[in-house]
Amino acid sequence: MAKLYSKKKLANQKEMLPKKETISFILNYSKALSITKVGKFQFETIAN
Repeated sequence: MAKLYSKKKLANQKEMLPKKETISFILNYSKALSITKVGKFQFETIAN
């Protein structure tokens, strides 16, 4: 079977870094998310 991947980086390929807006969105989402466990049930609530 042919090798379909390479360990070398391409010359024109930059490091993949997230934007500041993406990091901010994920952090704000995680701060607003609340998980409540009742018995064997789990409720997820997002407080906006």
